[in-house]
Amino acid sequence: MGRRMFAAVVPPEDVRESLAAFLEPREGLRWTRAERMHLTLAFLPSVPERAVEPLVERLAAAVVDLAPFGCRLGGSGAFPHPDRPSVLWLGVDRGRADLERLARRVRGAANDAGAAPDGRRFEPHLTLARPPRDRSALRWLRVLDGWASREWTVHEVVLVDSQLLGRGRAPLHEEVARLPLADC
Repeated sequence: MGRRMFAAVVPPEDVRESLAAFLEPREGLRWTRAERMHLTLAFLPSVPERAVEPLVERLAAAVVDLAPFGCRLGGSGAFPHPDRPSVLWLGVDRGRADLERLARRVRGAANDAGAAPDGRRFEPHLTLARPPRDRSALRWLRVLDGWASREWTVHEVVLVDSQLLGRGRAPLHEEVARLPLADC
């Protein structure tokens, strides 16, 4: 079995801390901690050990000619549906097309390296919580729609190894590589 990995854009620390401060007093859900907040470009559920080095090389080559771009978090939603949510998320209201282009490049490079991404359609979002599925998320979505980040510049993609630690425990995330965009 291969390693669980993902490639992501990580918002700057001040953006993540601001969001965490907004969420902290809101009880009823276990919110994603600031240090774990990211926008997944590709989830790679089973990366063979022999593919890790080629993956890093191909990802680096895939993003090095893309210009840095502005991004801002705003708007909220729930997967699969607000009436029976499994994930509450914050969306992207600036930089969406650039993130989609970046995700296409990252997913293509991962495939070429033998580290096939999962088959889900890319939807730029930052996971905030995993609520009980038997409760509507509409109240939470109204609260979340009241927050938007400052705009920041995306300069890099981060490749992360995500090790499962057992039921009820958050995976251990270990940074494998930082892959700069053009002129970074």
